[in-house]
Amino acid sequence: MSTPKSDQITREILSRIGQASNLEQLDAIRVETLGRNGFITELMKSVGNLPPESRRDAGQHNNALKQSVLEALDERRILLQTSELNSRLSKETIDVSLPVRTYDSGVIHPISQTIDEMVNIFSSMGFSVAEGPHIETDFNNFTALNIPPEHPARQEHDTFYLPEKDDGSRLVLRTHTSPVQIRTMLSKKPPIRIIVPGRTFRADYDSTHSPMFHQIEGLVIDQTTNMGHLKGCLIDFCRKFFKVEDLPARFRPSYFPFTEPSAEMDIGCSREGGGLTIGRTKKSGAEDWMEILGCGMVNPRVFENCNIDPEKFQGFAFGLGIERAAMLKYGIPDLRMFYDSDLRWLRHFGFSSLEIPGALGS
Repeated sequence: MSTPKSDQITREILSRIGQASNLEQLDAIRVETLGRNGFITELMKSVGNLPPESRRDAGQHNNALKQSVLEALDERRILLQTSELNSRLSKETIDVSLPVRTYDSGVIHPISQTIDEMVNIFSSMGFSVAEGPHIETDFNNFTALNIPPEHPARQEHDTFYLPEKDDGSRLVLRTHTSPVQIRTMLSKKPPIRIIVPGRTFRADYDSTHSPMFHQIEGLVIDQTTNMGHLKGCLIDFCRKFFKVEDLPARFRPSYFPFTEPSAEMDIGCSREGGGLTIGRTKKSGAEDWMEILGCGMVNPRVFENCNIDPEKFQGFAFGLGIERAAMLKYGIPDLRMFYDSDLRWLRHFGFSSLEIPGALGS
């Protein structure tokens, strides 16, 4: 029910709303009138104390008062916000004659570039990419690969071990990506044709070794694969990767516990003039040799450890260091530079966009 006193208070509230000069003052009026203990809130609570015959009119009046105050608040808020925005626009001007700000473009790290190049080449040969964890069991990293307990690679000075478990066993930071080959052989039936790029860890550090580095390994298993397939696959890969169509290659007998027979692959190079050139030189064709990777036919004991019948299946495996390949291809003198986080070095050796080798000689 409207009374002269309530009408007077209403006019005062609406007048104060209309005179509010900023949003802070307007919000203070809102709290004072519509807040938990505001005037209109208390007025609406008092309706319950009125005689029953007066409650309806009082409730309608209070609701109308609340609605008019809300509308006045909204109108004033929009007006103040618009005024504030116009004020900011008039002060925060932009000089359109200024030159455009320069932004540094990111570059692709040589390791990422090299991994993508290698994956692309092997994918064109029918390989699929497999991955695995960095922390491995002793079985996957050593035992299944026919690496005996007394092998130097199992010693503390070569390998990073995790703390001993209750049963006496210890997990290890994988020393090669070969455990992914073991995981694949244990979970899939032949034929298998995979490559495994990834990080590996060994306790070594100098200009050609790092505690963390990258490898890419390959594994092919079926009933007919032989050493000739291995040689053809790796020769084609090296010629595509180094973009030298007639790149000389040779295979020397070697030893690895997980392959038999085993071989080291060398590629032809020239050291004329104190530099290193992959392939033959145009001047004299003088040749030297550089070891690039290790390979061989999978040892039957590895097949037995992975529940694959060595009388029925055979295959080959290979592995090479990604950093080493990148150093040879792009003329990077020190492996430690890959991890120095030097932006000057990265801008020099990095790639503005991913470059994937195409046909031979491209």
